[in-house]
Amino acid sequence: MARTIAVLGASGTGKSTLVDRMCALEGQPHPAAAPGELRVATFTHLDETWQAIDTPGSIELLHVATDALLAADAAVVCVAPDAAGALLASPYLHAVEAAGTPAIIFINRIDEATDRVRDIVAALQDYAGQPIVLRQVPIRDGGQVTGAVDLVSERAWSYREGAPSTLIELPAGMLDREQEARSALLEHLSEFDDHLLEELIDDKEPPSAEVYAICAKILAENRAIEALIGSAAHGNGIVRIMKALRHEAPPPAALRERLQAQASLSEPPIAVVFASAHRKHLGKTLLLRALEPLAAGRPVGGRPAGQLTPADPRDSHHLDEVPEGMIVSAVKADHLSAGRLATAGELHETPAWHRPQPPVAYRILAPVAERDSVKLSGALASLAEGDSALIVSQDPATGGALVGTQGPLHLRLVRQRLKDVFGMEVDEVLPAADYRETISRSHETAYRHKKQTGGAGQFADVRLVIAPGARGSGFTFSEVVKGGAVPKNYIPAVEQGAEDAMERGPLGFPVVDVSVTLTDGQAHAVDSSDMAFRIAGRQGTREALKAAGPVLLQPVCRVAIHAPALFTGSLGPIISSHAGQVLGFDTDPDAKGWERFEALVPGSVLGPLANDVRAATQGVGWFESSFDHYEELHGKAADRIIQERAKEPA
Repeated sequence: MARTIAVLGASGTGKSTLVDRMCALEGQPHPAAAPGELRVATFTHLDETWQAIDTPGSIELLHVATDALLAADAAVVCVAPDAAGALLASPYLHAVEAAGTPAIIFINRIDEATDRVRDIVAALQDYAGQPIVLRQVPIRDGGQVTGAVDLVSERAWSYREGAPSTLIELPAGMLDREQEARSALLEHLSEFDDHLLEELIDDKEPPSAEVYAICAKILAENRAIEALIGSAAHGNGIVRIMKALRHEAPPPAALRERLQAQASLSEPPIAVVFASAHRKHLGKTLLLRALEPLAAGRPVGGRPAGQLTPADPRDSHHLDEVPEGMIVSAVKADHLSAGRLATAGELHETPAWHRPQPPVAYRILAPVAERDSVKLSGALASLAEGDSALIVSQDPATGGALVGTQGPLHLRLVRQRLKDVFGMEVDEVLPAADYRETISRSHETAYRHKKQTGGAGQFADVRLVIAPGARGSGFTFSEVVKGGAVPKNYIPAVEQGAEDAMERGPLGFPVVDVSVTLTDGQAHAVDSSDMAFRIAGRQGTREALKAAGPVLLQPVCRVAIHAPALFTGSLGPIISSHAGQVLGFDTDPDAKGWERFEALVPGSVLGPLANDVRAATQGVGWFESSFDHYEELHGKAADRIIQERAKEPA
């Protein structure tokens, strides 16, 4: 059996260094991960097999960390050694809690700490829905952290550079602080154990073995988050965190049961496919974790899982059997895709918590080489299959490949993968806002289409009245023709022609919120036809639109900005600077310490707004947007947009 931990946290918190140190405990180095991808490091500790999933730290790649939680028995959240770093840790704490993954906080680089550990934990608690239980306190000498005291065993350890800590006597000056912290720990734990509560009430000192057992219970049941300290760069605290994981992290069976319940499956999954990537010369490569032993050829998701090899890219030998809990690479398994739970016979959707945040940045990608035009859509589809936060569609205005990403870093990674894996370079273009136009007054027009070509001619005469419609009404058509001036069978053609004219109005944009009424006309017994009346309806409507005071409409979107409550006050001026309207804010029900700030903004500012929100929230804020309505746009801004549109081919 192999147990798996996901190591996640903000950039610069030492996640990769921690994983490297875990592997080095018994001399098992691992190569670095590719940019923006997961790294699975397999190692042994005290004759047990462990797998650490090292995740990228950028907030734009939070979805990759969430992918890792699909396959993790427990998580280690690395945080910076200062209270301000709690803000950057909050998205990862929220992700862990949403997934229901038992977690340990590792306050890394403790030798650099300037804040007290209790203050760091208090700041983290502001963003954690579960109680955070501090398991260690630092030993300081002259302001420098030189070791740690374990609050359960009450033993003190002195750090050594790149080596396991040594047991020392508890410094005399630490006694009061240790007793205070231990009392706080026991009070926390007594909330989860009645017997411990009784012991504390009777002023009895509980034995260490009992306290360790309670810690293991609350971590396995995901009822609290433990906090440990150390310095991965110096090899300090690594053995302690592995000891906590070894005794307290749950087995793969707990993950299997949790995923079954979260996804409402009738039977437990036998595997979870949590990541994939396209490799040059290999194609699609999947990362799959076996939640029970898998023999080669056994159906996974309805068909055999293909060729299975170790997750370490340096080892490509085929596996005939995969032990419970082991992560492996799968190739030639086209029926499998990332982000799926597999029973023997079917593939199932992952739980709702695994859904990524919506894109905040959209770009149109165009290949530099014309020969790559046909291949681009297929390449993007392949990348999106392994990148849950990459949304690929078609730009309605240009027909180009439109991609939605989590920000500039995510976009750069997509472009780099297109180059490295598929051999194509692309340029990016900011998509234009989805402008429309309408009219400001009614107008009546008559149009006669007459054409003689030697045989049967074309003849159609129509009289039309166009008028502004209610905002959001789109296009409507009606007729009040009397006496059969326009035969009934030609009226649908007039309507179709009028609708054709709405595709591009006099300002160059699609026309909306206009009603067209056919009031009169004439027909010829021989030369009239559906085509003639369609042309007359189209040309007559176009002439009427020009004379009816065309007005530019800009899209207005409703945005919900998710950000720490600390920054809510700064969002109002940002919305105002983008000509938006603040609607209000409330507590974010899905993220402790965060608020949901709603506003209306022009659709043209969504790109700059994403950058401003990130800048104002230290990079962690994000928003979701949806179209709300169109509103009139006048003045220089409208003139500029109309002039730019006029330069484009019709």
